Amino acid sequence: MATFGQWVEGARLRTLPIAISSVIGGTAAAVSIGQLRIATAVLALVVALALVVGVNFANDYSDGIRGSDGPDRVGPLRLVGSGAARPEQVRAAAFGCFGVAGLAGLAVVVLTGQWWLLVLGIACVLAAWFYTGGSHPYGYAGLGEIFVFVFFGLVAVGGTTYVVAGRVDAAGWVTAVVLGLLACGVLVANNLRDIDGDRVSGKRTLATRLGHTGTRALYLTLVGLACLGVVAVAALTTWGALLGLAMVIFLSGPVRAMVTGASGMVLVRALRDTGFADLACSIGLLIGALLG
Repeated sequence: MATFGQWVEGARLRTLPIAISSVIGGTAAAVSIGQLRIATAVLALVVALALVVGVNFANDYSDGIRGSDGPDRVGPLRLVGSGAARPEQVRAAAFGCFGVAGLAGLAVVVLTGQWWLLVLGIACVLAAWFYTGGSHPYGYAGLGEIFVFVFFGLVAVGGTTYVVAGRVDAAGWVTAVVLGLLACGVLVANNLRDIDGDRVSGKRTLATRLGHTGTRALYLTLVGLACLGVVAVAALTTWGALLGLAMVIFLSGPVRAMVTGASGMVLVRALRDTGFADLACSIGLLIGALLG
């Protein structure tokens, strides 16, 4: 139980805030349009949480059986890599989570009558599994940031707005871009932390290609553009959306870590705080939309 609790803590630090913020951000965009369907918003949250927990299990399984999680890995516990759980157990947990996401997604389809969303749901599950799974995982080819931006940003945020409001306007797409950039920031901080170990194991992430300096510059660019994006959302909707800039409170530590060249556990805190910044941004956008 203790080891599983440690794993859950690691998942919480990495991706749960991103999943929650994508739904909150999408709901904020829907409120700005003037629509709010609580049932579909809640179901969208179930889909997002189930998918992101499934991704964590899937990554744990795939990295574990490949030997990518070596004994010198810095960061939260991995179940397979540490021997705390058998690979088949972790794989079954991943598929179970994907099943829950599928059922919740099917409920969204029934409520909205938009059956084409089934195709989008299948694409999300495939993207979740093949990030580190399969014979040619795209996460090992330096494409992780692109898929995170698309699926945690454009798809998750834009999709939530669509099922809650029935359409996505310009402000909704800008919101999706903002939260997608911050989600990428979490992955960039994560891969910067693992850059040396990934090079040894042959995992060719974008960080291993850019190097330490280039990866830190990429992170600063992503969060800078996200801040500008919040201003753009406010200009398109209501200036109350500037409450989304509350994220800078959480970004101060990660930005300092990037500028000063920090490593190790400092980067673990940086990716955690970037996730919280993502969440703070979405909550600020929602409050601003409600006030507006």
